[in-house]
Amino acid sequence: MASEEQPKKIAFVGAGNMASAIIRGLLDTGFAPESIAAADPSAAARTALQSLNMTALYEQPQDAVANADLVILAVKPQIMSAVVNGLRDALSPGTTVMSIAAGIPLATLTHWINTPGIHVVRCMPNTPSLIRCGASALYADSSVGRRERHFAETTMAAVGTTLWVDEEAKMDAVTAVSGSGPAYFFAFMESMIENGERLGLSYEQAVTLTLQTALGAARLASEQAIPIDVLRRNVTSPGGTTERALLSFQTEGLSGVVGSAMDACYRRAQDMAKEFN
Repeated sequence: MASEEQPKKIAFVGAGNMASAIIRGLLDTGFAPESIAAADPSAAARTALQSLNMTALYEQPQDAVANADLVILAVKPQIMSAVVNGLRDALSPGTTVMSIAAGIPLATLTHWINTPGIHVVRCMPNTPSLIRCGASALYADSSVGRRERHFAETTMAAVGTTLWVDEEAKMDAVTAVSGSGPAYFFAFMESMIENGERLGLSYEQAVTLTLQTALGAARLASEQAIPIDVLRRNVTSPGGTTERALLSFQTEGLSGVVGSAMDACYRRAQDMAKEFN
């Protein structure tokens, strides 16, 4: 996979679920195991990566990032400052550093890194990246060039869909839509399963029907060039059962409930940015 247009070495600081998902995606798309390094204080996390034929595994971040073209910061926001402070001197000029931590503004990351010649990118992935069906949004300022952007984009493309936003403030909207979005659908599926049981189905039947319906609806929406509202109308016969259900959603204010939830998520993302700033 490595070429002039792709990083020759990628280093992960943190080897939790999201980092492991990205690593697996890179390996599945042909990136050589010896071209990936990872650091994590957890011996269990490092052992899990050994099963992927990775050998460049370290306890200390500074050992992993040496001579890396792309460094991915995959640690919790609360410890990011301390982690970055510990690896700052190990970063080589020209390295691209991409954070996948929620809520930390680009200016704060740049201030913490405080090293000339380092290109900083923010990324908001989501948990379906674990099965290479993720949605990742990226942001970088004008100091980050085409080559560095390509490094970040092709890396995240290994686990799903990627897109760039042109304003950092939009990363909070991304959090409200895709970052937290999987949990919204899980909550809706939980409710469908619960009510399927209430209507007489067994738990197993309700789960099978709900999950396959959610999967089928998502695939139908993503694989056919048909607007979502048209797909909804296509399955809604006048005077039929689906129409009755949708009218109930409308009466109960589904759009308002979803809007309120996303507003709450959006405001919390803004608050986190202020806290880290």
